[in-house]
Amino acid sequence: MPGLVDDLVSFTRRTDLPVLSQAAIAHAQFETIHPFVDGNGRTGRALIHALLRGHGLTRHATVPVSAGLLTDTGGYFATLDAYRLGDPIPVITTLATATFDALRNATELVADLRRIRDGWNARVKARRGADAWRLADLLLRQPVVDASLVARELGIAAANAARPIGPLAEAGVLAEFTGLARNRMWQAQEIIDALDAFAARAGRRAVNGRPGG
Repeated sequence: MPGLVDDLVSFTRRTDLPVLSQAAIAHAQFETIHPFVDGNGRTGRALIHALLRGHGLTRHATVPVSAGLLTDTGGYFATLDAYRLGDPIPVITTLATATFDALRNATELVADLRRIRDGWNARVKARRGADAWRLADLLLRQPVVDASLVARELGIAAANAARPIGPLAEAGVLAEFTGLARNRMWQAQEIIDALDAFAARAGRRAVNGRPGG
């Protein structure tokens, strides 16, 4: 097993192969080696993203490519069986399909976030250039905040964090959800809903070609 893992590591370091094909083969080989008692599937899928990031195909975000492999678990396992019989084409094709599906899903998420953010422009009552707008932009990547995070991210004093939070809360963009007098936290539910929908689309599974529950 150590020799097989060393060979796999050497293969992942190659720079003369199409990255998606390399990631698919590395994933299939890892699953074939099956070096751990538990967690081989998760680790093998993480390997895909590590290769995509390491070879520069992804940079600032993790596109949920590996989740697409599990949309049809029967078909996915069949590609691994084909690989073990000497045919890498099915697993490469499956990963390529999952990649394009993930990109479409990510594009839909971006469109949802832009629509939500544009909607806030008509609801939030704040002067141009106010910190409330900077906080609104922050919420697109950090939809749950507290006063210390707002102060740190906006570069303002913690005592002034309520100023940008106030207009967003009044417009229904932010909602306080702890009910506490201290250590309060706010969330942008619209962003959370969009992210939940994104995750649901990425995680849809089918078993033997049928949608899973």
